[in-house]
Amino acid sequence: MRVLIVGAGIGGLTTALSLREAGVEALVVDSAVQLRPLGVGINLLPHAVRELTELGLGDELAEIGIPTAQTVHFDRYGGRIWAEPRGRALGYHWPQYSIHRGELQMALLDAVLARLGKDAVRTGTVFEGFEQDGTQVRARLLDRASGTAGTVTADVLIGADGLHSAVRAQLHPGESAPLWNGIRMWRGVTEGEPFLNGRTLAIAGSNAASKMVAYPISMRAERRGKALLNWVAEVKLADDQLDDTADWNRTGRLEDVLPYFADWTFDWLDIPAMLSATAEILEYPMVDRDPLDRWTSGRVTLLGDAAHPMYPIGSNGGSQAVLDARVLAHELVKAADPGAGLLAYERERRETVNRIVLACRDMPADRILQTVSERAPEGFDAIEDVLAPTELNTIAGAYRQTSFSDVETLNTRPSYTPSA
Repeated sequence: MRVLIVGAGIGGLTTALSLREAGVEALVVDSAVQLRPLGVGINLLPHAVRELTELGLGDELAEIGIPTAQTVHFDRYGGRIWAEPRGRALGYHWPQYSIHRGELQMALLDAVLARLGKDAVRTGTVFEGFEQDGTQVRARLLDRASGTAGTVTADVLIGADGLHSAVRAQLHPGESAPLWNGIRMWRGVTEGEPFLNGRTLAIAGSNAASKMVAYPISMRAERRGKALLNWVAEVKLADDQLDDTADWNRTGRLEDVLPYFADWTFDWLDIPAMLSATAEILEYPMVDRDPLDRWTSGRVTLLGDAAHPMYPIGSNGGSQAVLDARVLAHELVKAADPGAGLLAYERERRETVNRIVLACRDMPADRILQTVSERAPEGFDAIEDVLAPTELNTIAGAYRQTSFSDVETLNTRPSYTPSA
């Protein structure tokens, strides 16, 4: 079996590694001329860390990522609302890692090139479309350097080409642009001093108005006594218009984001100073797409953001792409024919992930955080004076919907590794 994967992001590269582990040949193509460690921080949840560990990447993750100890919510004055442990402290057999997305992608790329060979990833290659006849898929590819078009024949085609997936566009022609919820996001990474316990994912405010998320993402920085801080600013702009394409690498401006957080100076973190110290700021709208009722057509399917882009509410986009990759390889090698394997993969994953997409839209945790700001607009001394215990429990329930499968289920589930 030969599989063509469009997209060399986290999902596409994890798919190539998973297929190689199962004895299946894969070729990855990507339109970028050079794959570089771009982007900012993401969180890898325990269910994704398990899969990457079983692919032999556990040591690399421990070398570069921070094992997140806790998530803590604050109001916009830095008052503590709610906290919960993460990873192993929550009972999982695997940690949660806060990690630089680009460093993770490079670790995956290095593993693919080492295990599949240097020709397994073809950059500067634009996917232009496909045809299939029931036994093979023929993909039309354009080499950006030479302008030469050609065809690659495969038994299976996987669209792991992100939010603006060309494979999805052919499977679902006429689909509208990504859907925006009115929230603008600015993101950046800067080195600073550790805050709180040094391994905290901190969330302050509410995206009904302004919200700040900050967490460390580099074990190398921690070893030097520093923290490489990833931050995400979310601002609800009621009169804003989405007149541009959602581009994860669009340059943002400090003067656009700083005014919303100019006086957010807490005793544990100086947010204006953190923003001002950031060399490169990215800006994009918070968008997703409506869940699909079909990912697969014959020998073609979708994976990761191409299949289910979601709001970054539960830190789950990259983690779900990793799970997609592992389940796809697992089902593909078990099936009597490739088409049946892709349908089995879709049955296993689609409804589960669609529920997460809708749960991220619902934002119950942010509704509670907004309630705090409405009841205590000048801050509070004790959160128990502001919220009832049942209201606080809503935050934990929200994370159960978007991010954390049952601990015992994950810890005891059989491995997707063929020989395990």
